[in-house]
Amino acid sequence: MTQTAIPFLFLRGGTSRGPYFNRADLPEERGTLAEVLLSVLGSGHPLNIDGIGGGAAVTTKVAMLSRSADPDADVDYFFAQVSVEDRTVDFKPTCGNILSGVGPAALEMGLVKATGDKTRIRVLSVNTGARIEAVVETPGGKVRYEGSAAIDGVPGTAAPIYLNFMDVVGSSTGALLPTGSVRDLIDGIEVTCMDVAMPMVIARAADFGLTGHETAAELDANRDFYARMEPIRIEAGKRMGMGDVSGSVTPKFGLLAEPRAGGTVAARYFMPKNCHPTMAVTGSQCLASCVLTPGTVAEGLFTPPQGVPALVVIEHPSGTIDVTVDYENRPDGFQLRSAGLLRTARLLARGEVFVPARVWKGL
Repeated sequence: MTQTAIPFLFLRGGTSRGPYFNRADLPEERGTLAEVLLSVLGSGHPLNIDGIGGGAAVTTKVAMLSRSADPDADVDYFFAQVSVEDRTVDFKPTCGNILSGVGPAALEMGLVKATGDKTRIRVLSVNTGARIEAVVETPGGKVRYEGSAAIDGVPGTAAPIYLNFMDVVGSSTGALLPTGSVRDLIDGIEVTCMDVAMPMVIARAADFGLTGHETAAELDANRDFYARMEPIRIEAGKRMGMGDVSGSVTPKFGLLAEPRAGGTVAARYFMPKNCHPTMAVTGSQCLASCVLTPGTVAEGLFTPPQGVPALVVIEHPSGTIDVTVDYENRPDGFQLRSAGLLRTARLLARGEVFVPARVWKGL
C-alpha cells in the first residue's frame, strides 16, 4: 500500500474547522505526528491543494482526542495549529473555536456517552492544562446539530454548545500579568501582556495610527503595521518568560478601540501573521479580562459592564462575541473565576484521510 488511511471526523467548531482524530489512531512520536498533520492539511501551498486544509489559519487546525486519565476530566483535547504555507506545526497554543467541536466529536467517537437530553463533558486541554465544561444537546442519545443558535462569522443557525472555562489564568506563563505590570512600554507603544486562556500582547489601535474598526482584509494589506507589530510581540514574548517566540504563534496580538456597534469594546485579533476574520474564543477571554482589569491599556475605551458575572460584548470584524465573566477585583489584583461562551459546531464529514506511506506507515 502506498498510502496510510487514518479515521477522522471533519467538523466546523465555532468559526474554525478542521479534522478531529482519536489520538490512538496517530503516531505517538511528536516529529512523525507533525509530518502526518502537515500532509493531512496540505501545508506548504497557499491553497493547501494536496490536503484538506482551507488555505487559512482558521481552517488548518487539528483536534486530537482521547479518554482522560484525569479523574476530573472525561476527555483530553490535544490541539495543533498547522501553518498554511511554511510547513510548521505549533503544539503550544490551544483553540477555543475548535474546542466547540470537541464535545460532539467525543460523543461521535464513542469516547463518552450521552447522559440525557443534554450531556456535560469535562474537557482537559492538554496544551495549556485548562479545564472546560462543554454542554452538548443529545436528545435520544445522539448529538443534535440543528438549532436556533447563531454566532457571528458563521451563516445560519445550529444547536447551542455552552462552554464554561475554568483554570485559564496563567495557562501558558503561570501568571495573569507575566511581566509583573499592567502596562509595559515596548518600542514606544504601551501594551498589556496578559495570560488568560491565551497569552496575548494587547495595545490600543490608535497608537498604531489605526481606528480599530478596519476589516481583516484591510489590516492584512497593511504590511507596515505588521512590520511594526511583530518586533513588539517578540520582545513582549521575552518579557513574558516565553523565550524566543519568533517561530511561534503565541503570544497572540490584539488591538482595542472604542465600540461603534453597541458592544463593550472593539477588538482585532492577530494569529499573529494574519487578522482573525472573527474572534478567537480563547482570545476573547483574555481581551474581556483586560477590559475588566484596572489600569490596562483598555482603560478609558469603554463603559464598564455592570454586575458580576459581567457580560463583555466584543466587536470583531464579522460582528460580536459575548463573554460572561465571573470575576473579582481584589486588592491583590484581578481574580477570574470562570468565563462562559455560547458556540455552535457541525459535523461536516467522516471517513478516512490518507497520507503517503513514506510519511507514516501506520500503527
